[in-house]
Amino acid sequence: MTLPSPYKHELLLREYGKSTYELVQTLRTIEDKAERTRRAQQIVQLIFRLNPSLRDQPDAQQKVWNHLFVMSDEDLDVDSPFPLHSLDLLAKQPKAVAYPKQSPKIRAYGRAVELLIEQAIALEDPAEREQATITIGRTMKFLYRSHNKENAKDVTILKHLKELSGGKLELDPAQVEAQGLFEFATTGRPAPFIVPQPRNDRDPRRGGGNNRRDKQRRGGKKGRQEPQQPPQ
Repeated sequence: MTLPSPYKHELLLREYGKSTYELVQTLRTIEDKAERTRRAQQIVQLIFRLNPSLRDQPDAQQKVWNHLFVMSDEDLDVDSPFPLHSLDLLAKQPKAVAYPKQSPKIRAYGRAVELLIEQAIALEDPAEREQATITIGRTMKFLYRSHNKENAKDVTILKHLKELSGGKLELDPAQVEAQGLFEFATTGRPAPFIVPQPRNDRDPRRGGGNNRRDKQRRGGKKGRQEPQQPPQ
């Protein structure tokens, strides 16, 4: 049993309305292709005016043109700016994503670090290999902190680096610790901005405030008058 067109496109009817659906159906009655294309463009513009939120969606133009094609029962011969196809493509089963068969040796670093180590081992230049080893060690230390929520010693990172590389990537522990090769650079940060203290709130002992007024409050000799004695 074949369903009538309105029931066949019930979701599109709810989204765009019955009036828009009837306008699309009238496109098939227009014999001139140029006029049919012009009318189709007007309907697309009308849809975007009635649904302004569609403009924020990715590939909105292509989506609306394909919906136009579906609402015309896939019988719409127009000069479309996009290739028109039915919505049957959305019903196809997607291809299964291959699940990784090999789990990382150390979970904190993941498989990506192991791939970096393999690329570093393949480097022929000793200087480039050493620089790559330092960069990988720095990355491993950052991942170790993020995963275990605690700081890692350089000796631990060097031990794991040697284990993952099969002993092919090694660094001098004393040099790593002395030069901080596994630490991220912190230079270049702007100095903290200190809000200046208002003048009235400054400590008078440091030269701020009104000295005369403070001296009078403390009962200084110059600011205090002695009571006069009556004559004998």
